[in-house]
Amino acid sequence: MKQLLIVAHAPSANTFKLREAAEAGARHEDIEAVEIVVKPPLDAGPDDVMACDGILLGTTENLGYMSGALKDFFDRSYYAVLEEKQGLPCALYIRAGHDGTGTRRAVESIVTGLRWKWVQEPLTLRGEWQEDFIDQVEELAMTMSAGLEAGVL
Repeated sequence: MKQLLIVAHAPSANTFKLREAAEAGARHEDIEAVEIVVKPPLDAGPDDVMACDGILLGTTENLGYMSGALKDFFDRSYYAVLEEKQGLPCALYIRAGHDGTGTRRAVESIVTGLRWKWVQEPLTLRGEWQEDFIDQVEELAMTMSAGLEAGVL
């Protein structure tokens, strides 16, 4: 059994919907051999990363940067997982009120340092809230979970 860890900051009703969509997609009924663990960044840590086979990150854009909660997760986990989890499949979604560029760049920099492997380009959900954001995050999580189950990630 593989494990997908979803670490997503959800400070609002809409970002909570995104985290729920990620969990729903990852738990799609056709995917049976992947355990899903969902945690807010302040509750997740290096032990969670060490136990997983893939990680899906979710963050808001805060002042052109990732959320402080996700940054805290990285601060507490970085060195503890650096050597053991190189090549970890990862994906990212960003809920950006503006363009998300700084947020993406910051997370990509850390992921590059960790030597994790992107399974696709980060998903940036820009501008005013759109209900379609939910479907996009659900699809991202489902694809990642199915890839872990199939052994292609």
